[in-house]
Amino acid sequence: MRIRSVRTLPAAVAVAATVAGSSLSWAPAASAQSTDPTPSTSATSAPRNAAETESGGVAILKTDPGGDVLAGAAFTLFDSAGKEAASGKTDAQGHLALKDLTPGVYRLKETSSGSPLHATVDDQDVIVTPGVDTPLTIVDPFKDASVLLKAKDDKTGKPLAGSAVNIGSGDKTLLTLTTGSDGTASGKLPTNSRASSYFWVKQIKAPDGYEIYKPSKTFQAKPGDPVTVTVTNAKISTTPPPTDKPTDKPTEKPTGRPREKLTPDKPGKDEATPTPSVPATDTPTTHETTSSTAAPAPAGSLAHTGADATPWLIGGAGVLVAVGGGALLSARRRRTDGSTENS
Repeated sequence: MRIRSVRTLPAAVAVAATVAGSSLSWAPAASAQSTDPTPSTSATSAPRNAAETESGGVAILKTDPGGDVLAGAAFTLFDSAGKEAASGKTDAQGHLALKDLTPGVYRLKETSSGSPLHATVDDQDVIVTPGVDTPLTIVDPFKDASVLLKAKDDKTGKPLAGSAVNIGSGDKTLLTLTTGSDGTASGKLPTNSRASSYFWVKQIKAPDGYEIYKPSKTFQAKPGDPVTVTVTNAKISTTPPPTDKPTDKPTEKPTGRPREKLTPDKPGKDEATPTPSVPATDTPTTHETTSSTAAPAPAGSLAHTGADATPWLIGGAGVLVAVGGGALLSARRRRTDGSTENS
């Protein structure tokens, strides 16, 4: 027997067909039900679980250039509309976890490094993916040292403008400063260690009217420290140069032989009379002082002057003195004899 579908009956009444033997009977149902399907409890809970798996997060590790972890660094996360989505500080191990974030692009801002030696990093974008805590390592640089350059007159201490210096470390120049009208200039000097770093300063241009300071100076600086570097300059000398400027070479070119050779033909300047050279012979020669004629003058010698008669004059003077002394002695004897006779 063919049974008609209940979908053809009116919606207000539902009947159930019961077959008893060969006869067909109809009976009303206990309650009426809507023809539309009703969602089950399991179907309503499924989207909620799916939403939970779609959330993500950010896992931050904070260090410095030396690899040391940094505690107390503060971060804030902003969504695409600029609204704060999460915030927190790193723990003693340098970790910070920001969870339960809707997937998307966020802006991460470091509000504090948590250390007096370290600076904060620039803002950066972070992508949050579903079901994943995005790892992010952030390295805080050391703070720059503040450098103040002063240029002064080495005598008066007057500030000098136009003094240019290079500041560096090792063989690398890190900073170039030039003093202004007040004799000062300032800048930031990068550091790379918790401890003091060594730097050098060298003047590359002196102020007008001053000599350049050629030696280089050294100094130390820690991250975040203020440092003052002073360079002094001496005025360019204004003393007029001497009229006879000394030179490194003699006025007369030296030769391999003496300037004036003492020969019989050319007497020296310090000699009053020429001294003839006597050729060596096998026979002894008389002493030069015995007589001026002891050795004849060689050919080509200069004419003799009155200076050759000096020994004769000395000898004659001696004879005259002896004669005069004898005459005086004779006169005294005569006087003595005359006196004796008169008495």
